[in-house]
Amino acid sequence: MLAWAFLLPSLVVFALFLGYPLYRTLYLSAHGNDLFGAPSQYVGLRHYTDLLTSAAFARTLTTTALFVLLTVLPGVLGALLLVLLLESRIRGVRLLRSAFALPFAFSVASASVVFGVFYNPATGVLNGLLSRLGAGPVDWLTDARWALPSVAAATIWMNLGYNVLVLSAGLGSITPEITEAARLDGASGWRLARSVTVPLLGPHLFFLVVVSTINALQSFGQINILTQGGPDGASRTLVYSVYEKAFAYGSSDFGTASAQAVVLLLVVLACTAVQFGVVERKVHYT
Repeated sequence: MLAWAFLLPSLVVFALFLGYPLYRTLYLSAHGNDLFGAPSQYVGLRHYTDLLTSAAFARTLTTTALFVLLTVLPGVLGALLLVLLLESRIRGVRLLRSAFALPFAFSVASASVVFGVFYNPATGVLNGLLSRLGAGPVDWLTDARWALPSVAAATIWMNLGYNVLVLSAGLGSITPEITEAARLDGASGWRLARSVTVPLLGPHLFFLVVVSTINALQSFGQINILTQGGPDGASRTLVYSVYEKAFAYGSSDFGTASAQAVVLLLVVLACTAVQFGVVERKVHYT
């Protein structure tokens, strides 16, 4: 009883902020709603069957998967490359480490606004650089070919600081005797990094892949600020589609939005299960 008494506050918080919202989402996904969003008649699995037969929803799922691919691996591998380079004994390396970890201090909203200025087709820095190179301007956020990659690039930068901090902590936890033994055996440079350092960073890399995948699937702020899911749905991910159905432009289709939220939950669970079932087997824990 004493153990349950200590657990009770956490269980209450869990029930209020996770258990009840999940129940309410499942309830709304099985009911229709009136013009004000209040649940009405029971419709069973109709919202789910409508989603499975919807070409627009299939496109949203495809866009979500592409966004994950554009952000997770480049973000983790880019941070790994930076951390390995920062291990070199050069002047000002501590300042560089702080600089690359700086994005972690920015909120999604502020970073998105900054990137919106960079992407401005008339006065943005990127098109200014292109003009100096003799290339024409690019509509980074209003061209269907560039909208999603542009948001993905901003997302990679936003996550870079956290990834660098995690991998730097991982490097600090590697026993110096291991790397010294590898150097005595003739390993150095990229051979040392590929054969010793990266395998020992396996748990940290696996953690970042899992967390980055979940964060990418749940990304909303930068999409809402930079593209609003456009142009013509080119950057509409599953989370933003939930927002559009439930709240945007006066919409109150909570039934369909809740069904999409349940699908998102299943996608997150499936991705995490695959990563733990397949990727984790190749992780070396010391």
